[in-house]
Amino acid sequence: MAPLDSRGRSGFDHLVMRKPEILAPAGDRSCLAAALRAGADAVYFGLRGLNMRALAARGFRVSELGRVAADCHAAGAGCYLALNTIIHENELPKVRRILAAAKEAGIDAVICWDFAVIRMAVEIGLPVHLSTQASVSNSESMAFFHQTFGIRRFVVARECTLAQIRAMRRRLTEVLGGRAGESVGIEVFAHGAMCVAVSGRCFMSESQYGLSANRGECRQPCRREFRITDEDGDAGFRVGRDYLLSPEDLCTLPFLDKLIDAGVVSLKIEGRGRAPEYVDTVVRCFRRAVDFYCDNKGRRGFRKDWDELGRELMEGLGRVFHRGMSSGFYMGRAIDQWTDQPGNRATHSKRPIGRVVNYYRKASAMEIEVKDAEFSPGDEIMVQGPTTGVLRQVVESIQVEHEERPAARRGERVAVRIDGVVRRQDRVFLVVRR
Repeated sequence: MAPLDSRGRSGFDHLVMRKPEILAPAGDRSCLAAALRAGADAVYFGLRGLNMRALAARGFRVSELGRVAADCHAAGAGCYLALNTIIHENELPKVRRILAAAKEAGIDAVICWDFAVIRMAVEIGLPVHLSTQASVSNSESMAFFHQTFGIRRFVVARECTLAQIRAMRRRLTEVLGGRAGESVGIEVFAHGAMCVAVSGRCFMSESQYGLSANRGECRQPCRREFRITDEDGDAGFRVGRDYLLSPEDLCTLPFLDKLIDAGVVSLKIEGRGRAPEYVDTVVRCFRRAVDFYCDNKGRRGFRKDWDELGRELMEGLGRVFHRGMSSGFYMGRAIDQWTDQPGNRATHSKRPIGRVVNYYRKASAMEIEVKDAEFSPGDEIMVQGPTTGVLRQVVESIQVEHEERPAARRGERVAVRIDGVVRRQDRVFLVVRR
């Protein structure tokens, strides 16, 4: 592993760090590149199967572990492998092979909670971050896992409140004593989807579809609208105006200062099933917030500037996928904020334009083959690719064969200036207000 730098990067856990780690999700290579370019301190990802996003139809192969680790470490970031489903008997040899490959590839830690995975990882010296699926919610439980298995990072139960997290942080030093207590870190979810079930352990999907949430296969029947009908089916009623099993998404930005002051070592962004622009936007917003708070707290005028930044960043978060935004359990109450509509409530969406067919480095321009949405100067476009990540650009001008055009039309190949390097076959989108 690379040594810990001033921003707490590269997978080492220690309480004494100036800034908490921003931990970003990576569902595929485009999301991985987006997270690293946006300033994530670490990335977590899953392999196809045996992780809690098995139905994302993405994920990485075992053969890609070395490249993922190399990309993360080249950016000064840590990389954590999620193996956080329950493990069945016939899967034990596969798990052992995956962990050995992860160790050899230089993966910094494995996120898990099944005792078989914990034991195998510890045996080969691969650090363990105990998943939120373990529902650890007190310092005594942390002390047990630390003293028994040497675990130093805990993704605490999502039902924990801010007050409880502060108390756990204080109590850890007393329970473990001195440096041992200080070396144990608390990771929390900072943004993204929430589940109505306790720590995500739900059988609704398995009961209805035979696909278990505990195996990362959840079909999310809780997110749908329900109706009540009489036995004859002659009368029916919608169940209120809210989706009573579908919570709004978590957003801690309005009280991020309190989480930082509570002593958490990592702020985890949920979203391995989300698009690259979601990863890019959320990581950039939290990067700016954490940097500003830790670099400026205490100076004159800080509170006014912090509040203004918060309003700006909340508007930015609203541009990408969310179901509404909630404080979750942090404020000391059960989830009581339910979404009032299905699906996405983002203020902006993307429409496919086409693909990059050429990039001209000297001219800082790309050639786009326009197949779908048309666009004009002044429009915002977005380029996505497995190496490029996410690049956004307001179109200044459009050229065809070195001649200015008022718009890019379907079937044309047009040249557009771009502030950044793109690659052939990168996808290009038009960003529009919903």
